[in-house]
Amino acid sequence: MSWRPSRRTLIAGAGAGVAAAGIGWGVTRDGTPQGTEGGADMARGHRLRDGGFPEPAHEEHTGIVIAGGGVAGLAAGWALAEAGHDDFRLLELEDDVGGNARGGRNAVSAYPLGAHYLPVANREAGALRRMLTQFGMITGEKDGAPVYDPYQLCADLEERLLWKGRWQEGLVPHSALSETDEADLAAFGAAMAAFSKRIGSDGKPAFALPIAYSSRDADLLALDRIGFADWLDAQGWRSPVLRAHLRYSCRDDYGCEPAQVSAWAGIHYFAGRRGWAADGAGENVLTWPEGNARLARAMAARFAPRIAPGRIVFRAARDADGVVIDSFDVARNASVRTRAAAAILAMPHFVAARIAPDVTAPARAFGYAPWLIANVTVDRHPAGRGAKLAWDNVSATSEALGYVVATHQTIGARRKETVLTWYLPLSNMEPAAARRLLVERPAEHWRRIVADDLLATNPDLEGAIRSIDLWRWGHAMIRPVPGFIWQAAPQAAAVTRPPFFLAHSDLSGLSLFEEAHYRGVLAAEDAMRFTGHTHETML
Repeated sequence: MSWRPSRRTLIAGAGAGVAAAGIGWGVTRDGTPQGTEGGADMARGHRLRDGGFPEPAHEEHTGIVIAGGGVAGLAAGWALAEAGHDDFRLLELEDDVGGNARGGRNAVSAYPLGAHYLPVANREAGALRRMLTQFGMITGEKDGAPVYDPYQLCADLEERLLWKGRWQEGLVPHSALSETDEADLAAFGAAMAAFSKRIGSDGKPAFALPIAYSSRDADLLALDRIGFADWLDAQGWRSPVLRAHLRYSCRDDYGCEPAQVSAWAGIHYFAGRRGWAADGAGENVLTWPEGNARLARAMAARFAPRIAPGRIVFRAARDADGVVIDSFDVARNASVRTRAAAAILAMPHFVAARIAPDVTAPARAFGYAPWLIANVTVDRHPAGRGAKLAWDNVSATSEALGYVVATHQTIGARRKETVLTWYLPLSNMEPAAARRLLVERPAEHWRRIVADDLLATNPDLEGAIRSIDLWRWGHAMIRPVPGFIWQAAPQAAAVTRPPFFLAHSDLSGLSLFEEAHYRGVLAAEDAMRFTGHTHETML
């Protein structure tokens, strides 16, 4: 679910800072606005966990079956369609595709339910650039570099930080920095710039995106075996301002604390993205009111007739002619057997290991971060002293990651109302405990937490909060703990053999759109190669 980077200012040697002051968890006001509740369909998920589905009463046939309609599954379907392969079917447990890139809408605006932006693509992300061109987001070429549609790029102001009681442009403090802060920030920025520019002995970037294009130099891979916090300690960087920003960064992209992620993942946040675009747009991001749901829906539209929602895949196995996939059709209240020559399991590995234990590795090494997201409808735009309202707004004294403004990209006269999408990773406790808390704590309590935090950040919103719609993600994103990206994940992926193919960002260890897209395209091309369908690779 990777969310807003703030890398370039640090790499330039500037400051940082989101302090870990913590949200007030108590109830401090009456009359908290009401709203809806949503999230991944727990009832269907628990039914999959508990089993007991009826044996299939119906049978269908297709060439390739895709199990899972998140970004990776949609990318696999898009790649098959692009290659002229029309004999496939995508089965999705939920009633809507998109995974953690889904979006919602109310009377005021569309809004994200998870991932809300896509950075300008790296040079190595060829398949992704091809898709963005097809969708009209890349409109041409200038001096050999892609030209992006300016209306798809984030408009000014991109980001602001509430620092020392005043809003400032950017997520990096401009004042009240000690000599230690400035020295450590400069040293860290110089190190990240060097990593970003480094080319390994194998001719690959040290940190690429997708990460499959990264260098395999031994000293770089060794960074995955140690924790990011330990690596920072070894460098002697202890500035509280730097450490606060790095905590924000790790929670932002990974839903984890710095001590919980590998040094390779921590460095990748700052050194892995090198957007390639004309007209100086490489540092920008693409964003829409509904976030990355815009991309998910565009992929789904490419092969909509072949998508079957409301299908709980509960068994996947080999047979003499290829694969059999058994799923429960919620609408028909009956199980269906799908026979195919090959199957792409485009789902989190803990699910794949449950439904296909004979062809997948155990999921013990795979851990997932829980998040709470709230879409808050307000009667007026937030204000505040200092910099004007930005797309991404962060407070230095909040445990939350701030809010994005859904109507920021709106063209024309700006309406008074808007929707603020507020993010909180529950990273300060073990994931299993956080998941229980996420579910067991009453919605009214969560709404009070959201309202308290927003009003602490923007007291000017007092009396303007109309509704708070909650969305719970119990398994929002893979946790890139030490040893996972370059050891545990590849070892798990190697267990699965044709006619089965895996496709999910958790195989990369980074829950990023670019990784999910790459994994989906890779699985589709491998499946086509296995089944003998001629195609030209996009990778």
